[in-house]
Order: sequence, then C-alpha cells, then structure tokens
Amino acid sequence: MSLHQRTSARRRGPLSPECEKPLQPNSAGNDLESSLLQIFTDHHRTSLRLRETTVIETEKAKKEAVRVADLLVDEVNGGVQESFVNEKRIEMEIRGLAASIVRFMKQSDQWLTATHSINTAIKEIGDFENWMKTMEYDCKSITTAIHNIHKE
Repeated sequence: MSLHQRTSARRRGPLSPECEKPLQPNSAGNDLESSLLQIFTDHHRTSLRLRETTVIETEKAKKEAVRVADLLVDEVNGGVQESFVNEKRIEMEIRGLAASIVRFMKQSDQWLTATHSINTAIKEIGDFENWMKTMEYDCKSITTAIHNIHKE
C-alpha cells in the first residue's frame, strides 16, 4: 500500500489491520518512503491509543461528575423535603389553632351573653329593691298620716 493509499484510508476512517503491520522495505530500496510510512503508522497508532485513552478518561470524568451532581441534588432535595414536611406540619397546627380560636370565640360570646343577662337581672333586682324601699317609705308615711289623723 502506498503513502497515498494510506493517507486516503486515514481520511475514510481507522486503519485496517493490514495498515497496522510494520512495512517492509520494497524491493526498489526506497528506505526513506518506508521510514516515513513507519513513522506515520506509529504516529497513527499512538494517536488512536491517545484518543481512546482520552475518551475513556472523559467518560470516567463524566460519570464522576454525574455521581457528584446526583449526590448534590440528593443533599439539596433532602433539605427541601424536610422543609416541605415541616411546612405541612405547621399548616396542620395552624388549622388546629384556627379551630380552637373559633371554639373559644363562641364560648366567649356565650359567657358575654350570660354575664349580660346576669347584669340585667341584677339591675332589675336593684330596681325592684328600690321600688320596695319607696313603697315601704310610702306605706310608713301613709301609716304615720293615718295614725296622726286617728289621734287627732
């Protein structure tokens, strides 16, 4: 295979197994061409190995980056999940407290109504007592007047 054929094969893709064989000097004794072909072949093999090594290292680096990213996401999600659970618990406590507030407000209104009724009753008792004192005074006055008239 000549240098031109090998260069064309390189453009088409990786070397075939026959290209990777060390070249034998041709019978014409063209040592320069065979040396150049040998250097080219060695360079090509080294490039392929380096490319494969780079691809493998890149894949390893990608996998490691994905693993680290997953760990970071898990760590962040753990905090978010804990916050979400706390938020739900707080919301439930708020609902419970709101229900207690409504219940206490109703109870306070009932107590207020009861105390207002008691105050009204006490006022009525006070008014009745005052009326009774007035009636007693009037009765005493009338009795005194009748006694005075009767004595005279």
